[in-house]
Amino acid sequence: MTSSGPLAEYQKQIESGDIKPDSVQETACQELQRLYEELTVEKQQERKSSLFQRMFSSPPKEKNLVQSPKGIYMHGGVGRGKSMLMDLFVATLPDTVKVRRVHFHEFMVEVHDYIHSRRMDDGARGLVDQALPSLAELITRRYDVLCFDEFHVTDITDAMILGRLFKILFENDLVVVATSNWEPDRLYEGGLQRELFLPFIKLLISRVNILHLDSPHDYRVLGVKIEGTYFSPLNKEARKQADSLFKALTQGLEVKEQSIEVKGRQIITRESADGIARFTFAELCERPHGAEDYLTITQHFHTVFLEDIPKLGYDRRNEAKRLMNLIDALYEGRRRVIITAAAKPEKLYTGHDHAFEFERTISRLIEMQSDGYP
Repeated sequence: MTSSGPLAEYQKQIESGDIKPDSVQETACQELQRLYEELTVEKQQERKSSLFQRMFSSPPKEKNLVQSPKGIYMHGGVGRGKSMLMDLFVATLPDTVKVRRVHFHEFMVEVHDYIHSRRMDDGARGLVDQALPSLAELITRRYDVLCFDEFHVTDITDAMILGRLFKILFENDLVVVATSNWEPDRLYEGGLQRELFLPFIKLLISRVNILHLDSPHDYRVLGVKIEGTYFSPLNKEARKQADSLFKALTQGLEVKEQSIEVKGRQIITRESADGIARFTFAELCERPHGAEDYLTITQHFHTVFLEDIPKLGYDRRNEAKRLMNLIDALYEGRRRVIITAAAKPEKLYTGHDHAFEFERTISRLIEMQSDGYP
């Protein structure tokens, strides 16, 4: 076995007891090792070629017609170790390989910001195709590899941009490593004008090896002794359960406040760590948040604590509507949800305005507590 790279580091962490052996993870790590070795060899060859050219004044080398190493797309449920494996890969790459690890939603925000700035500078309106080549050149000049965490497409604008941008990036030999809860063929599933997005899926599949991390273990909850994800009524014991579960899931991680921007609006979570966020009902449902805000939360976090949900009647129908939208977004995004509430799901809402609609929320809240979810 090679003494350096993600596979060696993975074995070292198994031997130290930091992680447990998992055959599915090891297979994925072997594929990451393959890419690691291809990238480092490629860089060594580039350095030798550059030295030869300087020594013998050779003419500039023509663009390499050999396709760059195939990237990797790891998909599977929450807690299967996808992000951990990608982080091992990034951490072990030598400095000669220029790599960036970024949450996919954050990357797309940057893409939109760049397009907007070009429009402002050039006075162009709606000419996205004019901005994308320069953006692609900027990206490929800075990086050899982009590592995307939580690769997911829900927005039609993003869907339309991706195909055009990544066609240029791949033509310029950028390598992509991605983690996702969805296999490539299910990206933007059910989205508006999805047929226009299918060429991007075909392109992506041609440039990555696809790995399904279907381990039966959810490593984010192994060792967590608390039973359940829905705690009621709102009392000292429920809050203690939520505190203990959050501490268990974030053990060893840096917990910090995080702010997410949605079209100039700020959504603040007082405690977050590596895709786990803690919110109160008041923070998400008593303020004028909409479906777009809740969708953005699902793009940033795989586990959401939603605490202190009160009983809701006619006088709180607006808050009830926001709760329904929030649960819909979390459910459809297959996000794990931990809840503290004043009552069981079927007793939460006693009004009439949304009684019929709230039945779906009740059903989803109950399913979210099942072993088969997410």
